[in-house]
Amino acid sequence: MQLHPVGIIGTGKYVPERILTNKDLEQMVETNDEWIVTRTGMRERRIAAPEQATSDLAYQASLKAIEAAGLTAEDIDLIIVATITPDMFFPSTACLLQDKLGARKAAAFDLSAACSGFIYGLATASSMIANGMYKHVLVVGAECLSRITDYTDRNTCILFGDGAGAVVLGQVPEGRGFRSFELGADGSGGELLRVCGGGSRMPSSADTIADKQHFIYMAGNEVYKFAVRIMGNAAEEALRKAGIDKKDIDLLVPHQANIRIIQSALNRLDLPQEKCMINLDKYGNVSAASIPIALAEAVEQNRVNEGDRIVLVGFGGGLTWGASVLVW
Repeated sequence: MQLHPVGIIGTGKYVPERILTNKDLEQMVETNDEWIVTRTGMRERRIAAPEQATSDLAYQASLKAIEAAGLTAEDIDLIIVATITPDMFFPSTACLLQDKLGARKAAAFDLSAACSGFIYGLATASSMIANGMYKHVLVVGAECLSRITDYTDRNTCILFGDGAGAVVLGQVPEGRGFRSFELGADGSGGELLRVCGGGSRMPSSADTIADKQHFIYMAGNEVYKFAVRIMGNAAEEALRKAGIDKKDIDLLVPHQANIRIIQSALNRLDLPQEKCMINLDKYGNVSAASIPIALAEAVEQNRVNEGDRIVLVGFGGGLTWGASVLVW
């Protein structure tokens, strides 16, 4: 079977208007701006309005990506939404998004791989286009993490924000597009980063609410050690598969979880910081949305040019990780 080269033909992002600053957090928990900036690099994060849900954020980002691709919603064959904060258990956020967009011809499903979800979605969509199953696929990372954040827990509430990023994938000329994917998981670390309440193991009840089981729990030190190791490993393996040397990277777009984790990846890849897209100071950790938001901003800022070799890399709950190399 002849496989078609597949790449990103449109990007878009959306972040809510409300800004939650470090100074705001100082009024909520025992913390301070200097402590947060030093340990995370974060200064602000965006918070969805009470009437906004994940599908609403995804919709705004998707409109921009579809327009940037020069397409209409009716041209989309499949919608994949990577999220850990769906509007509801079912129907999927992707189906709700399909209806909002009027993408009547599109199949739709959600994908759950936490902060790695967007790259998992890219790998899935790319293979479906490459083998001729679909022509145009919309991949969205969208989160309302503020809804599952405990704002009395100073260790986690400083980290997370809301937003959405979207891309349209389609066929691209020879020599362009995705060159490799590296996906992985280690379920033995699942207890390190989780939300227990509301599932079949721990159904919602007055007790699960009282025990705060519906909020994010994170064993910060263990997740940090995992992230520092896996970001570099995954990026190097994706580069090896692509046959591209790390010195030839034009732009690194990492998951925006912590500035120290990003810096460790830069050190591992021998890259200067100017070759890295960093925006966690403005948005915090937006889970599956962080890489597509950062990529869309890089495009907006003209930091991405035709022929550039780009590495996307992330890690998340599961534990999961993913990396991809593409030529723009």
